Amino acid sequence: MSPRIPCLVAAAGLSTAVMSLTGQDQPDPTPPQRVTLFTNVRIFDGKSPELSAPMHVLIRGNLIEKISATPIPTDRRADTTIIDGLGKTLMPGLIDAHVHTMMESIPLTTAIASDISYITLVASRAASRQLQRGFTSVRDLGGASFSLKTAIDQGLCSGPRIYPSGAAISQTGGHGDFRLPNEVPEDPAAPLTYMERTGMTIIADGPDEVLKRTREQLRNGASQVKLMAGGGVSSSYDPLDVTQYSPAELSAAVSAAENWGTYVSVHAYTPKAIRTAIDAGVKCIEHGQLIDDATAKLLAEKGIWWSLQPFVEDPAAPSAFPKGSPNRLKRYRLSNTHRSEGAWASFPRMMAA
Repeated sequence: MSPRIPCLVAAAGLSTAVMSLTGQDQPDPTPPQRVTLFTNVRIFDGKSPELSAPMHVLIRGNLIEKISATPIPTDRRADTTIIDGLGKTLMPGLIDAHVHTMMESIPLTTAIASDISYITLVASRAASRQLQRGFTSVRDLGGASFSLKTAIDQGLCSGPRIYPSGAAISQTGGHGDFRLPNEVPEDPAAPLTYMERTGMTIIADGPDEVLKRTREQLRNGASQVKLMAGGGVSSSYDPLDVTQYSPAELSAAVSAAENWGTYVSVHAYTPKAIRTAIDAGVKCIEHGQLIDDATAKLLAEKGIWWSLQPFVEDPAAPSAFPKGSPNRLKRYRLSNTHRSEGAWASFPRMMAA
């Protein structure tokens, strides 16, 4: 507990006593919630393919209180905002289930070499644009987004609600290992790399270290924990078809997350990586494009969430990876591999080609 807490409590008690002695009324502890009234809007509710007839929507605080086809009377007080929708569309806020707020608007090479303050400023601008595109909530699956979340929650900048994972946890040589080639073997006496110190990613090997790093993210405010359980496109040391983390390592993270009342989500593409994660108690699979039918059915049977993000290779679009680079090749092969057992059987041979 902060040493300032008792002082604040004491000050509050003294203030109450003084007000009682002077006969002053105590302030209302529950100030009225702000009221927003949308008039003349057509509603898309996310279920019906058709827009509604012109409607009126009353919101009190953060909750929809009333939807009506007839005008809704309301007091025109200072805490009331009336917005004429002019017949335009009103819809629920979108939720992006997989973002990297701190990295998605900056090249990886720039992110690795830049000061965290600069990265945060870039991310703040990106978060504002994300909100303007209609996304009011995002699940951040790796990156130092805790401070940005706090700033948005406090109204210091605009952006969606962020549900952060904190640093993505990776094994040595895994999808979150962005160290330089000459930084391995690791010197136990050397400090953490800059990406690790700033909370973008963290390397952990062995159940004990995974447990510690998981608890650190939870301590910092992670709403869920993210581990790298398989190969990736942007990482340089791992082919796509490798399985990362042992069952014991994954189980250590799952145990810590469950004790905290939350869950572990993993980056994984292949059936083996996904099944290893399932056996360890992981509750959500990110990506999974190379899954086979049997593993997909297993996800459904066990009630495991599958957060699938499409990979589309557009020859006309700029690529984050140089032409001919191993990363560009991995992305191309991932984008063009069919999602069937027959195609997956040929995938390792494609990687070796």
